[in-house]
Amino acid sequence: MAGEEAKETLLNKRENCPGCKVDLHKARQTGVPIKELFTIWLVVLGTALPISSLFPFLYFMIRDFHIAKREEDIGSYAGYVGSAFMFGRALTSAFWGVVADRYGRKPVIIFGTFIVVVFNTLFGLSINFWMAVITRFLLGSLNGLLGPIKAYAAEIFREEYQALGMSTISTAWGIGLIIGPALGGFLAQPAEKYPAIFSMDSIFGRFPYFLPCLCISMFSLVVAIGSFWLPETLHNHDSEMPPQDSYKALEAASDTKEGNESTSKKNLYKNWPLMSSIIIYCVFSLHDMAYSEIFSLWAVSPRKFGGLSFSTADVGEILSISGFGLLVFQLTFYSSVAKYVGPIITARIAGALSILLLASYPYIAMLSGITLSVVMNFASMMKNILSISIITGLFILQNKAVDQRQRGAANGIAMTGMSFFKALGPAGGGALFSWAQKGLMLPFFQVIRWYSLC
Repeated sequence: MAGEEAKETLLNKRENCPGCKVDLHKARQTGVPIKELFTIWLVVLGTALPISSLFPFLYFMIRDFHIAKREEDIGSYAGYVGSAFMFGRALTSAFWGVVADRYGRKPVIIFGTFIVVVFNTLFGLSINFWMAVITRFLLGSLNGLLGPIKAYAAEIFREEYQALGMSTISTAWGIGLIIGPALGGFLAQPAEKYPAIFSMDSIFGRFPYFLPCLCISMFSLVVAIGSFWLPETLHNHDSEMPPQDSYKALEAASDTKEGNESTSKKNLYKNWPLMSSIIIYCVFSLHDMAYSEIFSLWAVSPRKFGGLSFSTADVGEILSISGFGLLVFQLTFYSSVAKYVGPIITARIAGALSILLLASYPYIAMLSGITLSVVMNFASMMKNILSISIITGLFILQNKAVDQRQRGAANGIAMTGMSFFKALGPAGGGALFSWAQKGLMLPFFQVIRWYSLC
């Protein structure tokens, strides 16, 4: 009799549990969950856009602040601004992961998207170097949704669609890191580029880097409002979530409660499958963030310093084409490749090909005219495809290594480590770039070759 009452109490708890409601919905769902995929894609895109949107115009923004004594010093100051975001995120990612495990994924997602609206807008209105650094730091430290959204994607989809869900996150992330700089390149300094539309006396003339930040913030505002309708996936009862296959699994939950509780108390730092994937993720993040900053600075810097003398619009065009190619690859090829080869082998192959690709950049810099444009577009597209293939595989491995009650914390640890390494990326890359331009090292194309081998 007591057992029947306990089972009834457990079932009542589950009927009022948002996570169980999501599981029941998944059990009844047929076909590809297009709505959920699109929702996650928008949330991640709104978070990713401001991260690298500043890179095409950061060189000119630092120049306009008049903080660099020489033109060759601009790269160093640009690195500090680029690192501020990741340094802030490194300090708080684990905290936001714990919050998501305790209070739910949805509150962290909503709060994070509103933070983008506030501080990305303020960054576009920066009047000096320190305001730019502080707003970027606060944007990174208060926006902690990237870890929880990965946990959310692992929970909102059925088992057969989880790889597609993780691929959606990495796709949106990659697209955001490409469209963001494209927007920055096309919309920065609008009064100079589009004088017929924007006056030098307008707010966009007085704040030449405000327009791309404003556009991204308006998009994030729409996403933040829409996030209120997201279903919560966190279970609010003590026992672990039931298997997703059928409602009958509810009856077995009480029998497995004790074992699941002991599993949830495992030390994450002793979980080698998790920690090994996080270590690789951190190292690759350092590489990827440094590449993002160096590429934009290299492309817009003068030929006399080893650059390509591209305009911000030229950089934006290259990144836009790369983004389209990445989107096509993720929607058509990645799922098939990961299914037959596996995420680990896919990441290994992509890593090896990345070394060969980046080693070719010194020779690409010797080209000019239409040949340079075509080859640079192709190389940039391939670089982003290979990077996203690596990141997606690591996302899948991290979320499969833990259960739900530790998933937010696990992704928080991953984000903390990744953010710390990404904070080193822009600072190190900017310093290396500036060092090379001063002639204190090898010619810059040799620096690029050294970097690619790292």
